[in-house]
Amino acid sequence: MAKRFAAHAMAVCVWVAAGAPQALAQTRAPTMGAKLQPYIGCINRLSERAHESKARYLSWAKPSGPTGRERIIYGTYTIYDTADCRKAVVDAAGAEPRNADVEKAGADYAAAVGALEPLLKEADDYYSQSNYKDDKMALGKALHPKLMAAWAAFERADKDLRGVVGRLNDQAQMDQIADVERTEGRKARFHVMDAMLKAKMLSRIESVEPQKMDVPKVVEALAAYEAAVKALERYAGENPGDKVDSSFVSAAKGFLASAKDLMRRARDKVPYSAGDRMMLSQQGAGWMVEGSPQRLTRDYNALVERYNASSRF
Repeated sequence: MAKRFAAHAMAVCVWVAAGAPQALAQTRAPTMGAKLQPYIGCINRLSERAHESKARYLSWAKPSGPTGRERIIYGTYTIYDTADCRKAVVDAAGAEPRNADVEKAGADYAAAVGALEPLLKEADDYYSQSNYKDDKMALGKALHPKLMAAWAAFERADKDLRGVVGRLNDQAQMDQIADVERTEGRKARFHVMDAMLKAKMLSRIESVEPQKMDVPKVVEALAAYEAAVKALERYAGENPGDKVDSSFVSAAKGFLASAKDLMRRARDKVPYSAGDRMMLSQQGAGWMVEGSPQRLTRDYNALVERYNASSRF
């Protein structure tokens, strides 16, 4: 399961930068946080499905291509219409503040995902209509190298865009939190944004296989995030008039619990059971295993969605 940028098996998560306080927004020059939103929108809408389309295809087809003798032929997934993303990237490239890195990475991403879309549509029509039964898999064999090349190009572009957006988004969010603290003090908006930033940092370093985890580093990030969650919950309890969405607090605590479970599995070297390994090997089922990166990603995405659903923040 891919993580969201507030937004993947490559996975990056970025949450959408909150809007600046209205008084500041009316007087301040365009921000990098605002410029990044179209790029984040493309990633959130298209990336996970694009990666899942490849996983679906390779779950039955060999890397060398389909033969027509497979016991089960699933085909692949399509992705959403990419036209809006491609237009948004063009518009964002001309917006201030200018940044050559994100503008190039965005253009490359739009080109790669735009090239993937019609190939997936053609493959989906071919496999869903079982046309391979009529041409002895001829079109499937011809499509295979085109699909693999398009996925490879998309994966490179997706990784590059996520890297640039993540770096710029981190700085934009830190600047914004500093603005909120300066103009509003440590009230509800500050505590929510602080918890989100620390959750992202924790997810970034912990969402790896337990045997690869830098446990001391994760423990440090986990402590920082837990302190932020406790501060948020304490503020909400002491200031009922400055309402904090209870579902956001619940999601923040759910992610905290999953992060602790995964850290403990790594720290205590607890192996996955045979049943766990079976679940982890199944597409979309790994989140059901306690103390797994997939569960961590699922709960981080739930936290991102709760934040993004709250217009107040």
